[in-house]
Amino acid sequence: MKRKYDKVYRFKVTLKGIRPPIWRRIQVPETYTFWDLHVAVQDAMGWTDSHLHHFEIINPTSGLKEEIGIPGDEFSWEMEILPGWKKKIARYFSRGNDKAVYIYDYGDDWNHTVKLEKILPREDEINYPLCSAGKRACPPEDCGGPWGYEDFLEKIMDPNHEEHEEMLEWAGIGFDPKHFNIDEIIFDDPAERRKMAFN
Repeated sequence: MKRKYDKVYRFKVTLKGIRPPIWRRIQVPETYTFWDLHVAVQDAMGWTDSHLHHFEIINPTSGLKEEIGIPGDEFSWEMEILPGWKKKIARYFSRGNDKAVYIYDYGDDWNHTVKLEKILPREDEINYPLCSAGKRACPPEDCGGPWGYEDFLEKIMDPNHEEHEEMLEWAGIGFDPKHFNIDEIIFDDPAERRKMAFN
C-alpha cells in the first residue's frame, strides 16, 4: 500500500567529472527513503543497479556528514553506512540543506551531485516518480569511471582506432553519447527492487 503525500521533491542529478554534462531532472514523493531515491536515480540515469552505492549528506540535526546506503559493505572504511530504507529524504533535504553526493560502483566511482531544486505540490494527474528533463546518454557499466569513459569515447569516435570495433561491440553498436529520450525511462517499484536485491 502506497503512502499518501502532498508534496514532491524535484532534484537535478548530475554525473560529476564529465563534460558535456550528463544529467537528469526527477521528481519523487516526499515520503521517499534514500533507498527509493537510489532506485529513481538508477532508473533515470540509465544504470543497471548492479553495484554498491551510498549517499553522502549532512544530517541537519547533528551538522555531521552521514553515509546512507547499504550497511555492512567492506568498501567503506571511514564511516558507518546507515540503511537507506530506514532514512527518509524529507528529514535531510531542505532549502538550507539541498545537496548530497550519490556514489555508485566503488570500482568505477561514479559520483553524482544530487541537488534539491524545489519542493512542489503534488499534481493528482501525474504518476510519480517522473523524469522531466535530461541530457546525454548514461555511460556503459564497467567502463572505468569518468577517465575510462573518456578513453572509451575516443575509441568509438575514431573509426581508425585499433580498438574501435571491439569497443562498439562491447557497448552495443547503437551507443550514442548524445542520446537521451525521456520516453525510454521506466521507473521500477523500489520495494520490488529491494526484494530482488536482498532475496
